[in-house]
Amino acid sequence: MGKLQQDLKKRGPFESVQQEVVISILRTNGQFQYQFAQLFKEFELTGPQYNILRILRGEGAPLPSLEIASRMITVAPALTSLIDKLEKRALVQRKRCTKDRRVWYVELTSKGKKLVEKMDQPNLEMHSRLVGHLSKKECSQLLLLLEKAREGMPIEDGKCLSAV
Repeated sequence: MGKLQQDLKKRGPFESVQQEVVISILRTNGQFQYQFAQLFKEFELTGPQYNILRILRGEGAPLPSLEIASRMITVAPALTSLIDKLEKRALVQRKRCTKDRRVWYVELTSKGKKLVEKMDQPNLEMHSRLVGHLSKKECSQLLLLLEKAREGMPIEDGKCLSAV
């Protein structure tokens, strides 16, 4: 009986090694998401909100909402709502495109930039706590395997079409 099977108190074996791999990835993701949610909560943010702030800081310029959506780590169906909440806290601001009034640009404010900078060190420490016990070689191998796994997914407009 494998460790995952024991952790889940699963009575029988998995139906396939592929099923076990996917469930292991999902379980790991769930545990990582929980740890990051606790960190983000300290700053009154959610993971997707933090992701938006990081994307904007990384770009260094305003971005259209659809471009932000395409760069998100996880699919965020309520992007407008996320941006609304960040705007209420004065972490981002919206500006209408002068060439196409249907397009809104989102820009990081100085308050938003300061918050992301304040979170940099705790964020790095979290990464270290989660995978710091892996060697650089193991991290490189894991990255290659995860990239290879993502290559097999059906993608449309940057979103995964299938679920578990």
